[in-house]
Amino acid sequence: MSQGIVTVAYIGATIMFILALGGLSQPETSRRGNLFGIFGMLVALVATIIGTVSNNFFILFAGIIVGGSIGLVLAKKVEMTQMPEMVAILHSLVGLAAVLVGFADFMEHDTSRVGIDNTIHAVETYLGVLIGALTFSGSVVAFLKLSARISGKPILLPGRHWLNLLLLIGVIWLGGKFVGLTAMGGGAVPLILMTILSLLFGIHMVIAIGGADMPVVISMLNSYSGWAAAATGFMLSNDLLIVVGALVGSSGAILSYIMCRAMNRKFISVIAGGFGTSGGEADPGSDEEAGDIIAVEGSEVADMLLDAKEVMIIPGYGMAVAQAQHVVREITRKLREKKISVRFGIHPVAGRMPGHMNVLLAEAKVPYDIVFELDEVNDDFPNVDVSLVIGANDIVNPAALEVPDSPIAGMPVLECWKGKTTVVLKRSMATGYAGVSNPLFYKENTRMLFGDAKDTLENVLKSLD
Repeated sequence: MSQGIVTVAYIGATIMFILALGGLSQPETSRRGNLFGIFGMLVALVATIIGTVSNNFFILFAGIIVGGSIGLVLAKKVEMTQMPEMVAILHSLVGLAAVLVGFADFMEHDTSRVGIDNTIHAVETYLGVLIGALTFSGSVVAFLKLSARISGKPILLPGRHWLNLLLLIGVIWLGGKFVGLTAMGGGAVPLILMTILSLLFGIHMVIAIGGADMPVVISMLNSYSGWAAAATGFMLSNDLLIVVGALVGSSGAILSYIMCRAMNRKFISVIAGGFGTSGGEADPGSDEEAGDIIAVEGSEVADMLLDAKEVMIIPGYGMAVAQAQHVVREITRKLREKKISVRFGIHPVAGRMPGHMNVLLAEAKVPYDIVFELDEVNDDFPNVDVSLVIGANDIVNPAALEVPDSPIAGMPVLECWKGKTTVVLKRSMATGYAGVSNPLFYKENTRMLFGDAKDTLENVLKSLD
């Protein structure tokens, strides 16, 4: 295959990837976006194999078969509740690939590069390994946090900011040494030392971020993986990798910015150490929250829903854990059959990754046209008869607006307490992932339905019948 045909194939693949990003921006077009992405990757892979690879085909195809088989098995086995950690571990593989490609490229010692060309290539290799190592170790820690293999609480080391500064200075100093030594055919030692420092920095950066900030971490690591791919493209002089890496890196950065705005957080403050804890710890509450809670049964909730004209369902991570999205879909269907208006209010950071709730609702085949973002429904709560909060906590916490010194102060939340009645489904009175008490539970128009979300909603569904 001529280089011209390869270039045309790469342009076509790039267009497919751009269309994929556009499709994935809306739930209604997400399936089409995935298909564009699959087709674009297939075109890129075939064009690269036919037009670029000249030997070692057996090793190449063996790797494709083994890697593809592992990916297929994992994708078929993974539960929707495990999707955030799967995304994290896939990011780690992108970072690891950048590190391995960087070392392989360095060991090749292309003697045709001299002078400024050699310096530029050395910088490209160094940055590719650096970003890749940071992405790899940070993504592994994110996976361990999201899968509850380690605590979701932020682990804050004494003098952590000074430690980060020292690591940064060390990486820059080693970079200068590496570039200088590559001109003489060396540089292995500073490259290895930098890789170790980058791995440590990735671990330290993510381990200091709490559970409530994990959606930002996922989008941030997505951005890092894109820039790692772009750096690999520069190393290999592959235009497609450069363009696609830049697309993923920039879109991930934009998504991180959107997530931070949704939490009223600064990106630097998230990286410096999140406010989230692992949740699940009982909080005695403050004096302002002192009062009685009103617990109800599933049949009472069913009566409230049947008497309502406007219902707002607010899903959270608890719905994902209980795998209650299918029961929620059935409740929605029955209420709509009775001419009751049902809408879903989705907070941008609900769950453990961007769009987590949208993915679950799409899996349960909830109609896209009744799923709305926070800013589309927040002004409508005074007209809502029943707000059904399913496993959400921090995203419906009035303290964000009413308590100036709260850790979540200023964070936009779904203001369901302004409606006529709010029903909160929770296992217990434990705090959410931010570790902050929720005054919503004590308000006069709030009712608490305790238990596993799937079990209690099934009782509600039976009562609706």
